[in-house]
Amino acid sequence: MPVEIRELVIRAEVGGQEQRREGSSSGTRPAPEDKEALIAECIERIMQILQEREER
Repeated sequence: MPVEIRELVIRAEVGGQEQRREGSSSGTRPAPEDKEALIAECIERIMQILQEREER
């Protein structure tokens, strides 16, 4: 029995950017090690996604 979706509701919050700016303007920067770890994790996830796409 197929399911038919007649209405799709998408909600978003506007104004989230202001809160981020306030938090990042405190003058504290993440340590370079944290940045490198984040970049390494992002690269690892991207490579996993690309490998999964190639397997299909």
